[in-house]
Amino acid sequence: MRTGKKFLLFSVFLILACVVLSACSSRLGWGVLLWSTEDPSIPSGTVLPVYIRSNINKVWVVGIPDNYLDKKSSINKMEIPLSRFELVGSRAKAHKRAEAFSRYARTYAENMQDGLPIRDNPDNNARRVYRLRTGEIIKILSLAQGIPAISTTGEPLPGDWYRVLTEDGSTGYCFSYRLKIFEHNSGPLVASAPASPENSADPDPDLDMLMSKTWSPELYAAMVNYKKINLEEMSYHWRFDPGQETGIARVYVPGFDLSFSYTAIRPDGQRAWRFEGSSLLMQMRSETTIAVQFAEGGGSMKTLLFVALPIAVDDLVMQENARRERLYNAIYSQGPVFTSNNFGTIAFKEDGSFVWRGFDLLIPRFIPESVEGNGTVSMDLFLDSEFESRYSGAFTLHFAGNETAILRCMYALDNQGFRIEVAPESTIENFTVVHRAASPMVLYFFKDVLLW
Repeated sequence: MRTGKKFLLFSVFLILACVVLSACSSRLGWGVLLWSTEDPSIPSGTVLPVYIRSNINKVWVVGIPDNYLDKKSSINKMEIPLSRFELVGSRAKAHKRAEAFSRYARTYAENMQDGLPIRDNPDNNARRVYRLRTGEIIKILSLAQGIPAISTTGEPLPGDWYRVLTEDGSTGYCFSYRLKIFEHNSGPLVASAPASPENSADPDPDLDMLMSKTWSPELYAAMVNYKKINLEEMSYHWRFDPGQETGIARVYVPGFDLSFSYTAIRPDGQRAWRFEGSSLLMQMRSETTIAVQFAEGGGSMKTLLFVALPIAVDDLVMQENARRERLYNAIYSQGPVFTSNNFGTIAFKEDGSFVWRGFDLLIPRFIPESVEGNGTVSMDLFLDSEFESRYSGAFTLHFAGNETAILRCMYALDNQGFRIEVAPESTIENFTVVHRAASPMVLYFFKDVLLW
């Protein structure tokens, strides 16, 4: 609400209220102006007396300081929207609050990114409470300590979190990377790029929902559905990032690591949007699936599918690590030392390493002759459903000193020890043992009761 536009009407109301109620001389207290006024032109940060709070009209009635009075008018009070003024209490407390506010009292910001969010906490993942239009002016209230915003490359963005106030009274936190911060002392607040109908950010529930989710490649969904998490692939955190905070979208999947600078996200058909200034298009197939389309080097369009997982990637990684730890602990607890008449003695250590002596019969068919008999165990393999009833799991032995020296095996634990069956590369697809070798190599180890 502009204070000048209703100034005359309010003055009539004010005079009548003063006569009838004789309440104009009774102050509620003192406070600080958070957003500058235009008529009269009073800068934010000014201490003002407060006379009336109207919850119906959602305004304060405050006194106009002598140095801002119109000498030709007898009106010495004005109304200010509730959100633009902070009632403090005594005059001394108001001046103390104004002093604390002085660093940002004249600081405003212009939004340079259509749809830039204001959030309820200084965190990229916090709930969005407001979506800014291009060129919209907001008031900086204070600096906030928060979690740094992250770029599409995974690096922290330059900038800071600020607690802000919008023209309509919404408050929250906004990251400054796409804000043009400036000082304002007097006169109208004018954006350098005024918002227009083309630049307006009309409510779009579908886009809002899309922006609130994390979009992972379709292959992650397959891992979740089949409960076979490949930690190596998960560690890359492949994703589609619309770049709401930065104006730079990123497609990061196997074979593609592309960034797209854009000025706005506009509707482009039913539940579809274009990223203006780039070749990037986005369509919502369902509430958990989107299609992202972009031009490749030769000009042809490439389409990739992304999904919103039911659980965060970091939580999936944590759960998979816990699964692997349980499997390894079962082997370690059963032994940790096992001995075979033909294939030597293998000892599993608490830290996930192993020592194996006497595996000569496996050289060189399965194990290179030059390797040392120690290394690490990785519970990185899965079993096809037909093997789950006969085997306890599968693992990979990585021999120290030779990155290519590995032995993949299925295994089955029993009361006597455990059975190992070598699983050649030809039997494995997508880290899953899908069938047995034509001539399986089976090794049986008894639990060794002697310390080793």
